[in-house]
Amino acid sequence: MRAAVLTVSDSVCAGTREDRSGPAVRRCLEEAGWVVIQAKVPDEMDRIADQLLKWVDDGYIDAVFTTGGTGVATRDVTPEATRRVLHREIPGIGEWMRFEGMRKTRRAVLSRGLAGSRGKCVIVNLPGSPQGACESLESILDLVPHIIDLLRGNTEHGNSR
Repeated sequence: MRAAVLTVSDSVCAGTREDRSGPAVRRCLEEAGWVVIQAKVPDEMDRIADQLLKWVDDGYIDAVFTTGGTGVATRDVTPEATRRVLHREIPGIGEWMRFEGMRKTRRAVLSRGLAGSRGKCVIVNLPGSPQGACESLESILDLVPHIIDLLRGNTEHGNSR
């Protein structure tokens, strides 16, 4: 499986803060056997959407995981930018990540991350903290290959639940 990790952060792009969440998500994916590429963009809707489109529309990437920009601050626009490029949303993914996150911190309810598909690629918004991003990813990572199979037209359902 091939994934892209997009860190969304003004301060990371400005060089005033180290990107810790993007590399953490990359490590989690690589440990699960994924081939991963990575980039960063500032909290700007057009830049986020353009990078998502670049990766998804070239057909090489199976899944894109964003980290950052999912909170309630004024500059947090990752879900809006993602929604711009999605063909269809998968609401249960964001709901599940928040549900699982609330087992560890009440602040998980503040994450507005969403997930969906564009073509045969799945896009998932993860929180910006390294721990929150990896915990959210781990809560749904086993579902992502199934989503990709379905998007590719492999609709046979086994006995897994």
